[in-house]
Amino acid sequence: MVSWGRVEETRLKAGGMIEKRAIGNPAGALLALLQRRGPQTIKELEAGLGVTATAVRQQLTGLLADDYIEQQETRGAGRGRPRHVYSLTAKARALFPQYYDELTHTLLREILITEGPEKVRLLLRRLSERLAEQYAVQIASSEPAGRAAELIELLNAKGIMAEVEVMPTGLFFREFNCPYYLLAREYRAICDMEQGMIAQVLQGSVSLVSCSLDGHHGCQFKVEN
Repeated sequence: MVSWGRVEETRLKAGGMIEKRAIGNPAGALLALLQRRGPQTIKELEAGLGVTATAVRQQLTGLLADDYIEQQETRGAGRGRPRHVYSLTAKARALFPQYYDELTHTLLREILITEGPEKVRLLLRRLSERLAEQYAVQIASSEPAGRAAELIELLNAKGIMAEVEVMPTGLFFREFNCPYYLLAREYRAICDMEQGMIAQVLQGSVSLVSCSLDGHHGCQFKVEN
């Protein structure tokens, strides 16, 4: 019998923020084994983890219910009973380290070097439009305030802390954690991308009032009708 060990669960948060926590439990070890070896049967999991089949089944039940693993039925060459094989779902794979920010940073740097800053700005404008389209199809309201409230819900669901406030001087849209902070520190055009996305979704003119890159508490945008 071997120790379950400790498995580091890593979730990539919006804006490149990484939250790490060690989970020293059977479920974490089972997920790590599937990530390392691919689809496994109960017998293979039992051998790989050094535990009983009963212990493996207990963890599989919970992980299946939580949509971290999926079960498939396979048949061998003979007439024997079918086997159940278990593998990770996309939800489980997202627990392991991912490096989107590093890849994006490298791509932008290469475009900047080979094509120049205007190409980078053009690419970011296109990304802004694509993001806006993805959000806009999920928004039903026709009024700026209503659209802003719905966009806030979508952003919050992605881990981007945001709020909207209607004031006598206008509609103010705030993001308290920049979803692209590490990239924006080097490419300020990222701010233009986010500003353009908000303007397109809210169907109005948007100006950047304050930015976290300048030492402010979050980014604030003013929306003009």
